[in-house]
Amino acid sequence: MLIALSIRDVVLIEALDLEIEPGFTALTGETGAGKSILLDALGFALGERADRGLVRQGAERAQASAVFEIGSRHPALGLLEELDLPEAEDGRIVLRRSISLDGKSRAYVNDAPASVGALRRLGACLLEIHGQHASVGLMDPTTHRDLLDVFAKAGPLKARTYEAWRDLDAARAALDFAEQQARRASTDRDYLAHVVAELKKLAPKSGEEAALDAERRALMGSEKAASALKDATDALADGKAEQRMAAAARALSRVGKPEGEGADALSKAVDQAAHALERALSELSDAQGWMTRAGDALQGDPGRLDQLEERLFALRGAARKHGVSVEQLSDVLARAEANLAGIDHADEAIQAAKAALVQAEAHYRTNAEALSACRHQAALTLDQAVMQELPPLKLDKARFRTRVDSDATRPTKDGIDRVTFEIAANPGAGFGALSEIASGGELSRLSLALKLVLSTDGGTLALVFDEVDQGIGGATADAVGRRLARLAETAQILCVTHSPQVAARARRHWRIEKRIDNGVTRTDVTSLPEAAREEELARMLAGAEITAEARAAARALMAARQN
Repeated sequence: MLIALSIRDVVLIEALDLEIEPGFTALTGETGAGKSILLDALGFALGERADRGLVRQGAERAQASAVFEIGSRHPALGLLEELDLPEAEDGRIVLRRSISLDGKSRAYVNDAPASVGALRRLGACLLEIHGQHASVGLMDPTTHRDLLDVFAKAGPLKARTYEAWRDLDAARAALDFAEQQARRASTDRDYLAHVVAELKKLAPKSGEEAALDAERRALMGSEKAASALKDATDALADGKAEQRMAAAARALSRVGKPEGEGADALSKAVDQAAHALERALSELSDAQGWMTRAGDALQGDPGRLDQLEERLFALRGAARKHGVSVEQLSDVLARAEANLAGIDHADEAIQAAKAALVQAEAHYRTNAEALSACRHQAALTLDQAVMQELPPLKLDKARFRTRVDSDATRPTKDGIDRVTFEIAANPGAGFGALSEIASGGELSRLSLALKLVLSTDGGTLALVFDEVDQGIGGATADAVGRRLARLAETAQILCVTHSPQVAARARRHWRIEKRIDNGVTRTDVTSLPEAAREEELARMLAGAEITAEARAAARALMAARQN
């Protein structure tokens, strides 16, 4: 529901703030008073086309904002999320737009910058304007199928059809994938078979690289120690040390027993030297023995290090080839085996996908045909209901029909039907689109008839009717007023009218008038109390000079609205 409209510097309107209530509100005023300006400002706020001509003379920019109050299940909430715009606070959506003298336009939704396109989409979701060659909503053929579905209470059928369509779409995608896999099978099979054979032969094991590397480092350390032991052993291998020490010992033995002064000391020294040489020969022999035993301890498989090097080289080469770590080679093997098995079963996968698609098609067809039958039946009921509304609205020569074209070869998420509301305006004329009706008044009255029939099921949009009474009067105008009042029981109605019969049926009445203030022309909107309403109706009946008869007729119209 539209609850507020604020206008600043739009054409003749300097500043206007309107609080709009539920139900039926009539807007009246003399020709040229500015009723169209009010609607232009509203359309501007809802994203309709505009230019700098909207800016009031002497102002820098024009601005209009519209505040809507919506329920927790209103489709506009989903649209806000889709457009990535701020949520509605306290159930309210604020659309605001401005345009400056240089033609630059700015749009806002809930005070957040937005595109004019986003403003237009939200506006169409929140309010419909039906007027002189500017009717929207019902005039958009893309909305007709949804409107018929709501009228037909086809929600459950439509939901089942949508689910079946999703299953059908998934089944088609699965078949496409299976066929793509089959087309790639020939090339992939040879490659995968090579990978599997190569890695099976290599047989990588978890943790193998770390274990091999540790053993390799240990063996490389042993080789270094063995080389040093060999150098030590080689240094003593020629026996020269033993020979020299043995020669020294023999020489000492020839010293004999000394005599004279100092003989004891000399004898003791020679003995000590001989004993030392004896011990040295023994230690040398022990050293050679220990070096031999150490060398024996270092001896192992002489080809083990080469084996380790070759294994590590093979593992790391395979890892580089497949762009993974050595530890991940077993995963590469597992994937290759799985893919190879999948290719080997490609034909089976295609057949299974085809069978699933046939089943999905049958399931979709069952639901789509049930939905289509529901639509065809509802279309007949809708046509009858609309046709009953046309004669009182001076559309007795017109014929209305809901055209449902079914094409089972083109399934969509919404079923197999294309729905179009059509009208034949005159006897003998062919059916055509609603927008092809020449008269704007006829267009508005047809929209009224359709909305009235659809109103019990079609939601609670705010509706604006402009000149719905064009070219009619008397009983027809009264019929229009009655129907607007009836429609206002389930929807908010704003109606710009020149008909006192229509205005009298409204719950509230606004008068739009133009005045000149200090040489500047301005447009004002005034909410009329009961007495002022009678006077305005009398003016509409009598013209410039209001007579007693006109006032009496106005009172009669006000009294008749209770009937």
